[in-house]
This record gives sequence, C-alpha cells and structure tokens, in this order.
Amino acid sequence: MSFRRWWALATVFSSVLAAQPAADPAGAARKALDLLLAEKYPELRTLLTVQGRERLTEDALRNQIGGRIRTFGQLSSIGEPLTGKDGSDTLVSFPLRFAAMNVNIQFTLSRSLQVASLSFRPADAPLPKLWQRPPYSHPESFTERELTVGSDSWKLGSTLTLPVGKGPFPAVVLVHGPGPNDRDESIYSNRVFRDLGEGLASSGIAVLRYDKRTFAYADKMGDLEFTIEQEIVEDAARAVALLRTQTEIAADRVYILGHSLGGYALPRIAAHDRKLAGLIFLAANARPIEDVALEQNDYVAHLNGEPTPQVQQRLEALKAEVARVKSLQPGRPAPQVLMGLPGAYLLDLKGYDPAARAKQLGIPMLFLQGGRDFQVTGKDFEIWKTALHGRNNVTSKQYPRLNHLFMSGDGPSSPAEYLKAANVDADVVSDIANWIGHLRPSSK
Repeated sequence: MSFRRWWALATVFSSVLAAQPAADPAGAARKALDLLLAEKYPELRTLLTVQGRERLTEDALRNQIGGRIRTFGQLSSIGEPLTGKDGSDTLVSFPLRFAAMNVNIQFTLSRSLQVASLSFRPADAPLPKLWQRPPYSHPESFTERELTVGSDSWKLGSTLTLPVGKGPFPAVVLVHGPGPNDRDESIYSNRVFRDLGEGLASSGIAVLRYDKRTFAYADKMGDLEFTIEQEIVEDAARAVALLRTQTEIAADRVYILGHSLGGYALPRIAAHDRKLAGLIFLAANARPIEDVALEQNDYVAHLNGEPTPQVQQRLEALKAEVARVKSLQPGRPAPQVLMGLPGAYLLDLKGYDPAARAKQLGIPMLFLQGGRDFQVTGKDFEIWKTALHGRNNVTSKQYPRLNHLFMSGDGPSSPAEYLKAANVDADVVSDIANWIGHLRPSSK
C-alpha cells in the first residue's frame, strides 16, 4: 500500500460506442479521433457510455481534453496507427504532429470494437507492455456483463464475470487498494483484479469488480474532506447489495476480497452487512496507515544503500508528518491535508484496530500474504494471525516468492518490479477458489 503511488496511471476516460462498430479497430478509433480533433463534442458524446457521458460533459471535453490539444498548435499530420492486443482488447495509437509538439493519442477498443478508453502518450513511444491472459483463465467458461454500482451521483461502472452454467453461483466483490484504481486494479501492464476475476470465474465463482470512486470522480473527490467510508466502505457495501439482486448469484454465498487498504477496511465493510459469507484479506495492513507508509518509504530509500541527503530530508519530513497524524485528537479540527490525504480521513481512523474488529466477526476469513511484499509486510500478517489464533474458521497462508501484487519474483522486491508484465500467481487463485468451494452457509 502506498499513498504516494510508485506507479503512474495513464489518463483514461471510459467510453463505449453506441453506434454500430466500424469494420476494423483502426477505423473505429479513427472515427473517434476525427470527432475529437474537429471539436465535434456533441457527436463525440454520442459514442460514450452513460458513465462516460456523466464524466465527460461537453464542458470537460472542450476545456480539459480539447483545451490540452489546443496547446499543441496547428495539426500538420496524422501518421499510420500502431495496433496491439491487450487481452481481449485492442490498442490503437495514432502519432500526431502539431506545430508545438508531437504526441500519440491512444484508444483502447473492446472485443466488439467499441471504444473503451483514451489516453495521451509521448511522441515516438512504443505501445506499452500489454496484459496477457493468464493460463488459468478460460474465456469459454465465463461471460461478462456491465453493471452499475449505485444509482446516485456516485454511481460506478462495474463488470460482472459469470461462470457458464445455471447457477446460482458463489460470488466475490473485489475491493481495491489505495489510490484512484480502475476496476481491473491496473498497475502498468498488470491487471490484478482482472486476473482474479477471470481466474475465479473459470473455477465456478462469480466476481464483481468496479471502478473506484476516486478513479471515476477524481475532481469531485479532490474537493471533499472524505474519509475511508466514502473512498471504500460505502461502495463496497453497495456492490454487495447489487450482487444479491442478480438471479445467477447465491445471495447467501457472497464474499468480499480486499487488497491492501481494501483489506484494512474489510472489518468496517462487514459492519455494514451482517449477511456476508466470508472475508478474504490479500496483503491487508493491520497497522495504522501512517506507520505502514513510513516503513514503505524507508525501505525504498535504503534499497541501494544509504539514501542521499535529499532522500533523507524527505524521510525526515515524512516522519514529521507521521508525528502530526499521531497527535490528532477527536473533537479537535484536523489539518486540511496531511500525508497527501484529507486530515478528516486520518482523524476518522484514530483508534481503528482492524484486527480487533475482525476478532468480533464470526464469519470465515482467509488471509493471504506475499513473502516478498515490502508494502504490507509479515508484521501485519502476524498481527492478524495472533488476533484470530485458535479460530477454526480462519485460514492463513504465506507465499515466499510473491510480492504485494501476488506476482512471483526473486530477491528483494522494489517499485521497479511492478513495471514487469506478470499475472497473479496461479496458487493464489486456486487457494481462494478452494477455500470458497469448501465453505457452505452453515459454516458461518
């Protein structure tokens, strides 16, 4: 878990063509590009999904996207697109030459040649390393459909991955780690939640994954003094409620899987819903987030020996921030921003002990931990184990070669490791599937 995320997320705008798909991926992408460059924003908006139109209003297209393009100067040429596969999606990247600079505009197209995303990339940059479907994913054994979590001003796009068959199926809601994560929990070319979704669905378990509120409404959230309730808890509870309305789902066999900060929040989420069949904690911190963040930064600073004076200075500044967090008192006003988070966020977590909260829950729990994880370490894993020692419906397992993303490697883990294309380890997927398969509602 890192609040100063070690990976850079591209600017992505989810959208889907409402019209008939073009005859080829390049043609579908070129149609959207031409409308964008011609500043025909009403026509472009007809190609967007409901969720896309809510985020990309005409003002947003004109002022944010179009405004950025206008700073490039006069368009002189559009080159031949590069295309590549990203799982079932197709990437189409157009090199554009403008008077002031050159840039690539990249579109991601779904299997049906609908536009799924748009991003700007540096000129002459190759297509990014692409996600590859893991061997344990069998597309013939599942289907997918789009759903919407919630119905208010915070509604979120989501994907339900369903096993082929009659059902009803057990189901899992996936809850993200920190930061503005999309529904796949994309980190460069890695797709942690997409791996889990397709892998579990291939094993007969339905999975719902959704865009995080801080991803879908980044600008709105940035203006609010939100807490973990608004960032994570409320939407996870709504996602569970949505799952139970689906006819293919066994309503009494709905689980929640939380990764990193999502696992830290699971006891709070469970307090909103007393009918959950169980909780799955992946690399979940049990310690306060300020302590974990400081430990992460100290680890990275010392990866290559003693830190430089500049890095040491940043560490000292972070220690001072942590001390300010420790001094927060309920009933007293908190700083507007602290450690990159709203002060209200950190104040809300004062006294929150997730392991103690978990101990009060009677439902089955599964704890999985990577042995090479430098973000949430074995210290947290041991806290969970100690708090729940002796419980016959609690299972814990550690994987020596896995990192925070549950991807395999050797030697000390580092932020650079996340740049490598990989998949969630097959043992993790099978262990989750087997654990769910062995449980029945009566085991709660």
